[in-house]
Amino acid sequence: MAATPPSRRVLGTQLADGISKGNMWALLTMATAATAVISFLPSAQPHILSTILGVPESAQGRVVGLLGFTAELAMILSLAWYGALADRFGRRPIVIAGLVLTAIGTALFPFAGDTATLVALRVIFGLGVAALNAMLSTIAIDYVRSRSRGKSYGLIGVFGGLGAVLAVLVMVRLPDALEGSGLDPVAATRLAFLLVAAGILVVAAVLWLTLSKAKVTTTGERTPLPRLVREGVALVRDPGVALSYAASFVARADLAVVVAFMTLWIVDSATRAGTLSSAEALARAGAVVGISQTVALLCAPLFGWLGDRMRRQDLVILAQTVAAAAYLSTLLIEDPLGPGMMLVAVLIGIGEIAGITTAGPLLAQQVPARVRGSAFGVHTLCGAAGIMTVSALGGVLYDTWRPAGPFVLSGVLGLLVVAFGLAVRRRVEPRPEADTARESALAP
Repeated sequence: MAATPPSRRVLGTQLADGISKGNMWALLTMATAATAVISFLPSAQPHILSTILGVPESAQGRVVGLLGFTAELAMILSLAWYGALADRFGRRPIVIAGLVLTAIGTALFPFAGDTATLVALRVIFGLGVAALNAMLSTIAIDYVRSRSRGKSYGLIGVFGGLGAVLAVLVMVRLPDALEGSGLDPVAATRLAFLLVAAGILVVAAVLWLTLSKAKVTTTGERTPLPRLVREGVALVRDPGVALSYAASFVARADLAVVVAFMTLWIVDSATRAGTLSSAEALARAGAVVGISQTVALLCAPLFGWLGDRMRRQDLVILAQTVAAAAYLSTLLIEDPLGPGMMLVAVLIGIGEIAGITTAGPLLAQQVPARVRGSAFGVHTLCGAAGIMTVSALGGVLYDTWRPAGPFVLSGVLGLLVVAFGLAVRRRVEPRPEADTARESALAP
């Protein structure tokens, strides 16, 4: 077989037929923007609770858990449908819908007058996140040849890491910067969120022009949506699919823990000490979380490279082991503002990206292209269920036990996935049609 010409590569990935370099760069732009906005709003929640609503610190863990729970419930009700709709109508409309929904939720969030309104806006935001998560995973597979899937997920991890760093080092600092320019705390917060929402809409316009307009197959056009959803769920009978779904349950929850509860832990400690304002504490938390996300960014190519060189079920088991150890290390932290937290942030960054970048390629090798959108919709649905579980239980553990509670919960769940992976690893057999059917699916 002739080698793929250089013009058909982007950053080492071999592009699928019908996909241009511009399409691939649009995907990487989407990864950056989507991760930035997904990371921004949960990271900024403690500031909203303190500055806008005046929620006491003793109740903020439960409120953060409630917000995460309701948003993920909305995601669970929509995720599989997003995948099926994408198989039927194409990926691009779902991406744009997701960005518009997140922009609406972000713009209105600091204008909420009570917790109930805040919950409703998190639901709107969560519906947008569901669309973006489902499409990011699916398009990362659509746009490359089978031999480059690990690299594709590695690149998504790198550019997603850039987005997370942008969120925690730049976007969450906007309220503090605007306060410094003379605005009062409430006005500064609202203007910051409106600026972020406007940026999301600009990205939506760019992606509408640059993402591929092609559909993966014509089968989805003829298949009823309920059947596509059922097929995505029915794939769980395959041990590899089941392991990927289980890994997604834990990996997405890990990300939620980092951006929500780590920020809350640091902000609580900083404001309790009485030396920092809420906006200043948020900026301090952004620096610590930024270290975690920078490490994740740097490690993403490693796990992408391993994904094309190891059996993918073995890499998932390794990744979950690393992540579990990282999250359980929070039990050793007494002062989240001390140097020990920086080391834990580094370990968590490695564990977080390990889990996120390894589950998708395993799923891709196990499912046929015809229902890939549905499969990745269910895959992301499992992640939403994980976030919902950790948000609800983690919020209670945060308030009633210790701030490390949500992290410990994630670590324990990761160990359960490791045990399941060890039990089924020898029964995971790649499906040949999952690799061969996709090679010409987008051919002109």
